[in-house]
Parts: sequence; structure tokens; C-alpha cells
Amino acid sequence: MKAVFMMTAAATLVGTTAFAGGHVDRTGWPESFTVGTASQGGTYFAYGSGWANLVADELGVSGGGEVTGGPMQNMALVHTGDAAFGMTTMGPARESYDGTNPIAPGLQMTNACAMFPMYQTPFSVTALSSSGITSISEIPDGARIGFGPAGSTSDTYFPRMMEELGVNFERRNGGWSDLGGQLQDGLLDVIAFAAGVPVPAVSQLEVQTDVNIIEFTEEEQAAIMAAFPVAAFNIAADTYTTLEAPARSVSMWNFAIANCDLPESFVYEATKVVMSDNERMVNIHRAARSTLPENWDKNTFMPWHPGAAKWFNENGASIPADMIHSGM
Repeated sequence: MKAVFMMTAAATLVGTTAFAGGHVDRTGWPESFTVGTASQGGTYFAYGSGWANLVADELGVSGGGEVTGGPMQNMALVHTGDAAFGMTTMGPARESYDGTNPIAPGLQMTNACAMFPMYQTPFSVTALSSSGITSISEIPDGARIGFGPAGSTSDTYFPRMMEELGVNFERRNGGWSDLGGQLQDGLLDVIAFAAGVPVPAVSQLEVQTDVNIIEFTEEEQAAIMAAFPVAAFNIAADTYTTLEAPARSVSMWNFAIANCDLPESFVYEATKVVMSDNERMVNIHRAARSTLPENWDKNTFMPWHPGAAKWFNENGASIPADMIHSGM
């Protein structure tokens, strides 16, 4: 059963001039919308619920964040129109476009369009300090590792990365908050996070206990970059109180997505709300420091929604016509 958390700013006021964008043609606008996020305790839920609430506030359309299984499921929900908007990482997006999304093998999910760049998702490992685990090589044989919700970016890629690095493990899945509790209770040895930083579940763990945030060695980082669609990334020292220096990692870009059939004016206005005031987004989550117009070019394959492309091209981007969804 889907758990829907609606952050409603006001009653639906489609057609009103009392809200930003009220002067535009609202023909075909939905009376409400949802943003597909991920599990509670992860960055997607905090970030996605926040920007859903912001758009609802500014446009006067009831909207909120929806708890989902993460990027793979969000691609499916947005493709089918079960969610107007969603959040995905570019690896799962590519697999979904190619028809290899495990939720619906063989279905090319081409009715999900790029909306705006969000942030980079670092891959990081956390263990309790009491475990004595301070490096990937020290993870014991058969360790119980939590990889996040089934089908999430973390669950899709991190097990493969661990195997690439020679780690033998028992695979566990669950929401980030639940996995954090299991780590504290000794039911897990390690959590392998792929989420925008700071990850709420890690920040909560730091308050309650002593943790080790484990970075990759240069050799491990190079091996992962050679095998997977990720780039080098450093988790800044001020991200967590536990860190005393930047932590070496790898990352994958995240994008907001929109159902390609949504009205151009609606997606244009929603994109404008998110992208025109970065400070508001950073107040929602610090990962939004990368939610900037100049990062439009981090999408190299997914067609843009015409409404989003219009806003970006008006604000310094140069999205070519063949990268804009035509509906044909």
C-alpha cells in the first residue's frame, strides 16, 4: 500500500491569480500531484517532500511527496502517470529507458521526461565504531550489509560494487531509518548508503551513537569507476560531525522527472519555482546546493519535458531540439 504524505498548502485554486503563475494558461493542469521519492530516513524523501510542498505553496495546487521504492519505481510511476513527478538517478533512468528496469523488464519507460538536475548521490559506507570496521577491506566475511530499499539506486549498484571489491556479504534490504535501527541493535554489520548527503539516517545515528564513515581507497575508487557509471566525489568534512577530513567516494547524478504528457505551462511553472531560488531549496536539504541551472548538462540521454526545457533555455542553457520530448 502506498503511503502518501500530502503537504497541502491550500485548497486547489486552479485558475486563480492569487498565486505565482496565476496569469498563465492553466488549461489541463492537474488538481493535485505527487512526487515519487523513496523511503523515510533517506535524502529523497526529505528533498522530494520539500520541493513538492514548495511547488504546492507557490502554484496553489495540492501536492506532496509519496513514499516509494526509489529511482527504479519512480521511473515506472512517472512513465505510467501514476505520479506526476519523481526523482531518479541516471543509472536507473538509463536502464529504464533501455527496457531493463527489473520492475517491468522489456518495457522502455520513455514517457518519463527530464525536469531539473538535483544533486550527486555519493556511495558511502557506515558502521558502528564499536565494530572496529574502518575500511572496506576490514568488512568481515559474510557481513550483514543493509543496501536500502529493494530496487533503489543503492540496492541496484552497491552490491555489485562490493562484489567488485571482493567483499562477501549477506544482503539485507529496508528503509534507511529501519536499517539505521538494525545497525544500532547489532542486527547489521554495515550499511551501504547511496543517497544525497547528509543522509538523514546517518545524521540521526551520529546523535545516538559513535559511527565510522568509511571512505574508499584510491585503488577501490578507481576500480569502481572503471566498472560502473559513476564519477569521483569527495564527501565534505562538514557534512557529518564524525568526519574530520573529506571522505573519498564515488557518485551518480540525480534528476527530477516529469510525466511527459503533463501540460507544458504546468511543468514550466513548477521548474521555475524550484530553480529560481536556490536558497529555498538548500533550506529544504543541503544536497540542493547542486540544484543549479548550470548542471542541466549532466543529463546526456533523457529527453526533456518541453516545459522544463523552455525554462532552462530561457536561463542560459542550450538544450538542443532533439533532446526535447516531442510527443511524437
